[in-house]
Amino acid sequence: MRATCTGEPVRVSVCHCLECQKRSGSAFAVQARWPDAQVALAGEFRTWAQQGDSGAVARFRFCPTCGATLVYASEGMPGLTAVAVGAFADPGFPPPQYSVWEDRKHGWVTVSGDGMEHFD
Repeated sequence: MRATCTGEPVRVSVCHCLECQKRSGSAFAVQARWPDAQVALAGEFRTWAQQGDSGAVARFRFCPTCGATLVYASEGMPGLTAVAVGAFADPGFPPPQYSVWEDRKHGWVTVSGDGMEHFD
């Protein structure tokens, strides 16, 4: 499975919600969002849906071979496709501007940067 994104992301964020923690197998997840029309998927994938801490349902697409979740779309942000930043394997990828669900953040995690907005 491959995602090709055109243009710059409209939002890059870190999410600390419990569902992102479970899905990513980490203390948080980092994703970049583009308008749906700017993300093209190729190859085989599977889909599963999960209700997040906000109550919105997200539909995740993952590789059936390795199990990695590559993209998802949430009812909470219609018209946008989120792509896992780690999938780009690019240490120079633009940094996040938003850190959300910080009331679920692990105490040892610090998310900082110029212009970073924090939300519980």
